[in-house]
Amino acid sequence: MMQACASDEERAEIDRKVESLLEEMTLDEKVGQLNQYNGSEQTGPAVEDVDVEAEIRDGRVGSILNASGLESHVEYQQLAVEESRLGIPLLFGYDVVHGYETLFPIPLGEAASWNPGAAKEAASIAAAEAAADGYHWSFGPPVDVTRDARWGRAMETSGEDPHLGSELAAARVEGFQGDDLAATDTVLACAKHYAAYGEVKAGREYNTVDISESTLRDIHLPPFEAAVDAGVGTVMNAFTDYDGVPAGASEHLVRDVLKGEMGFDGFVVSDWNSFRELIYHGVAADEREAAERAMMGGSDMDMVGHIYNHELADLVDDGVVPEAYLDEAVRRVLRTKYLLGLFEDPYKYFDEDRREETIRADAHHETARDVARESIVLMDNDDAVLPLDSPDEIAVVGGLADSADDVLGDWRARGHPDYAVSVLDGITEAAGDGIDVTYAKGCERTGESSEQLRQDAVDAVADADVAVVAVGETWELSGECSSRTDIGLPGEQRKLLEALVETDTPVTAVLMNGRPLAVPWLAENVPAILETWFLGSQAGNAIADVLFGEYNPSGKLPITFPRSLGQVPIHYNHPPTGRPKEQAEPGWGTSYLDEANDPLYAFGHGLSYTSFAYTDLELSADAVDMDERLQVQVTVENGGSVAGEEVVQLYVHDLVGSRTRPVKELKGFEKIELEPGERRTVEFELESDDLAFWTLDEEFAAEPGEFRVMAGSASDDIRCADSFELVE
Repeated sequence: MMQACASDEERAEIDRKVESLLEEMTLDEKVGQLNQYNGSEQTGPAVEDVDVEAEIRDGRVGSILNASGLESHVEYQQLAVEESRLGIPLLFGYDVVHGYETLFPIPLGEAASWNPGAAKEAASIAAAEAAADGYHWSFGPPVDVTRDARWGRAMETSGEDPHLGSELAAARVEGFQGDDLAATDTVLACAKHYAAYGEVKAGREYNTVDISESTLRDIHLPPFEAAVDAGVGTVMNAFTDYDGVPAGASEHLVRDVLKGEMGFDGFVVSDWNSFRELIYHGVAADEREAAERAMMGGSDMDMVGHIYNHELADLVDDGVVPEAYLDEAVRRVLRTKYLLGLFEDPYKYFDEDRREETIRADAHHETARDVARESIVLMDNDDAVLPLDSPDEIAVVGGLADSADDVLGDWRARGHPDYAVSVLDGITEAAGDGIDVTYAKGCERTGESSEQLRQDAVDAVADADVAVVAVGETWELSGECSSRTDIGLPGEQRKLLEALVETDTPVTAVLMNGRPLAVPWLAENVPAILETWFLGSQAGNAIADVLFGEYNPSGKLPITFPRSLGQVPIHYNHPPTGRPKEQAEPGWGTSYLDEANDPLYAFGHGLSYTSFAYTDLELSADAVDMDERLQVQVTVENGGSVAGEEVVQLYVHDLVGSRTRPVKELKGFEKIELEPGERRTVEFELESDDLAFWTLDEEFAAEPGEFRVMAGSASDDIRCADSFELVE
C-alpha cells in the first residue's frame, strides 16, 4: 500500500489533517480537487477551452497535466496556494513512460531484459529527472498485458505474460516512488490502463473488449495487483469497456475489485476525457449521467473532461450521488498531496539548480546504455556472423540507421534527437579509425525506396566485409492510436534486403519496432537478426556494443512473434484444445491449411554468443500440501568460450483443473551470468499461491492435482522437466 511511504503515526496525523480540511471545504471546493486541467500541450482530442488561472483561484482545480517548464509550474502553484481560499497545492502530472529527457528502451523493449532491477533503476532515473523539472506525478508505469501485435500500444506493455509483467510492474512502481514520496527525486506512480486494455478487438485502438472473468483475473489483473502491493499511488482507467461497462464507470472493476479486493488506497484518475466518452459508449445520455456513473463507479479524478466540475455538485445537492462518495474521493486526493509533502512545502520541486544538475546527467546516460543493451534480443545468428570479427569495412544501410529520432520511440516525454545516438553514429564511434564505415540509405526511414537508392546500397554492401541493415517501423507507427493491420516490414524494405542478400556479403538485420513483426522471409534468408526495439537515448552505442562483442546479448522476447498476421493474437500460454494437433488423427487436429501453428519466434526466445546446458532438475518432494513450499533446482552450465548471461525460465502446467489450464505458465525466472565452463545451480520456490487461478467456484485458488514443472531457455526450448502432486 502507498502507506508504506509513511509510518503509521505519520499516516494517522495525515488523516487527521485531511478530515480537518474536509470540514472547511465547500461542495464546490471538494469537487475542484477531483478535476485535472490541461496545461500547454495536447495529448488527446481537444476539449473545451477554460480560463485555467481563474479556475485555480476559485479552488476548482486539483491537478494540472502537461504544464511545460518550471516557470509555469511556479505560477500555477502560486495561484493555488496564495490566491485560492484554502490554499490547497496542485499536483503536476506528465506522461513519463520510459524516461524523461534521458530515454530508456520502450517498456516492451525493456521487458526483453527480463531484469526487474534494471527496470527499477530506469524508473528511478526517470523520476529524478521529472521531479527536477517540477513534476510530482508520472502517468506510468503502463502495466497492460497484450497478446495482439496489431495494437499500437503494445510498445507500452511488458508483453504477453502476467508473471513477467507483474515483476516489472512492481519494480517500476518502486523505482518511481522510492522509499519516500516526499523526497524531491521521486514521483507518484500511476498503474495504467485499468483493466484489460490490451484485449481490444482486432487490435484496434479504443475498440471494445470482450473477455471472460477468468481471463481478466488470470491474465490482466495480476500486474495491477502487483503494482498495488508495491504501493502504487494512483491507477488510471482504461478507455475501453469490460462486460459492457466502460472501465471508468465500472463498480465491479473499481469499487469491488481494485479498492475492495486489492485494498488500493490511492486514487483513480480517468484517462484523457474518458468520463465524457461514457456518452459516446452509450451508457450515459448526457454529462450529468456521465458524472454520476463515474463517481458511483468509484473513479476519483476527471482528467480534462470538466464533467465533474459541471455536474457533480448538483448531483450531490440533489441527493443522486451520496456526499460520502465525494468525500472519500477527495480524501484520497488530499492524502496523496500530504504524502508528497506539498502542504509542507508546495514549491520544493521547483529548483533550477537541481534541474541543471539532474537532467541528462552522465550517470543517467551510462545506465541508459546498460539497460538498452540488456534489452537487445539476438533472434538468429547463423554461421556465427556476430559478433563482427575485425572487418576492414562495414556497410551500414537504411534510413532508420541514420535516424536519432526513431530510436527514441513514442511517449518520449522531453527526450530529443539532439541527445540521442543513432545506429550509424554508434557503429561509427565503435569502429574508430581502424574500420571503414560506409553508409548508404537504401530506403527512406518509412521504407520507400527507388532503383537508385537500392543500387547505391548494393554497391556499398558488395564492397564491404559485412553489412548492417536497419529495418522496421518508424516511431510513429507504434503507440497510442497507431494500430496496424499489416505487421510486416513497411514499404520496400524486404525488396532492399533481397537485393543485399544476393551480394553474398554477410548481412545483419537490426530490427527497430514497437511491436512484434511478422517477418518470415527475414528469418529464413538473413543470417543474423538483432531485435532492438526503440532503445532510447543510447540506442546506437548499445547496438554497437552487441555488434562488436563488447556485450554478449542476453535479451529474451517478452512477447510472441507470429509467422503471419493470420496467427494473431498468438501467445505461448494458451489453453489446450480438445483436438491438439500433436495427438489428433491426421487432418483432424487444430491447425491452419496455409500456416503452421507455432510462432516465428516464441515467448522467451533469445540467443547468445555462447551456449548454455541445463541438467539435474530436482524437486524437493513428489507431493506437497497446500501450505508447503516446493523447492525446484536446475543446474546451468556455460558451454561456450565467452562469458554470458542466461535467463533461466521456470514453467508449470496444471494438468487437470476445474477450468482448462494453459499448456505452460511462467512461474519464475532468474538472470545469471556465467564464465566459460562455469556451472551454477539455480533455485526456485513454488507455493500454492503461485499455482492459483480463477476457479469454477469463482475464487482465486489452487486446486489439488498433478503439475508438470519445466525449466528451459524459452517457452519452446524446454530442457528438462519433472512432476509433483499438490494435495489437500
